[in-house]
Amino acid sequence: MIYELHYASTNTYLIEGTRGRLLFDTGWAGTYEAFCRAMGELRIPVQSIDYIVISHYHPDHMGIAQEIADRGAVIAAVDVQRSYIHAADDVFAKDAKVHFQPIDDTKIRWITPGESREFLAELGIDGEIIATPGHSEDSITLALDDGSLFVGDLNPLYELELHKGTTIAESWSKLLARKPRTVYYGHAKTAVLREEKQGIGGGNQNSGVTGNGNTTAKTTVNEQLSPTDRYILVAAIMKGIDKGWDIAKIRRKTGADEGFIEDVMRMYLTHQNVGVQGILDRIEIKNK
Repeated sequence: MIYELHYASTNTYLIEGTRGRLLFDTGWAGTYEAFCRAMGELRIPVQSIDYIVISHYHPDHMGIAQEIADRGAVIAAVDVQRSYIHAADDVFAKDAKVHFQPIDDTKIRWITPGESREFLAELGIDGEIIATPGHSEDSITLALDDGSLFVGDLNPLYELELHKGTTIAESWSKLLARKPRTVYYGHAKTAVLREEKQGIGGGNQNSGVTGNGNTTAKTTVNEQLSPTDRYILVAAIMKGIDKGWDIAKIRRKTGADEGFIEDVMRMYLTHQNVGVQGILDRIEIKNK
């Protein structure tokens, strides 16, 4: 079973194997209560989580990992992540209003990608963990044998034309060789792939995505907006994200469509130092 938890700006996933449960990613510091409510809606105790795996150690993916671990789960980290476990500590230290609990290094279970299949088998989960740098050097993907990929902030398939010849393209090449069926993103909607359309060799990646993660659907923001007004709207949404507003509040404050806000949020959170025009360019690519 795969449960998608949408209690914060970061999508997190609870994978239930035949012998245990694994949580992939967590939210920003301060979202622990919302996480508990989301688990309560599933009627699954937080204490029943056996392991936590983090796609990469940016603040919006590991912020409440230790709080969850204090209830019984063990954080399992891949050796390529060793130097990044505390990369976000300084970010949270600057915000006195947010409660943050640094990860306890002494209780981490360290594994290599080569050991990951045996590790997952302990939970009754068939798959492996693959190093997929690109968004960050410590990024990893949880790849299940049923064709499910949990990629964190690895840039989505419809952006591959922007990343030819880069580490991002190399990481996707490894993943697409597995003939995946479903991609679970850290900030985008889940994408269901059509096998015959997969590949990174110059084809239109949008045509290979269907279902509830339909990235071929155009971003719908008020079509009558001028380029200047659209620029101003994106800037306002980015400011709302910086203030920690959720999608509902950003929508109330700006009047933007929910789908447009979701796209801006994903692009802002997954592209370091991206500006307003960079987000608008990526939305145009997505809509082609």
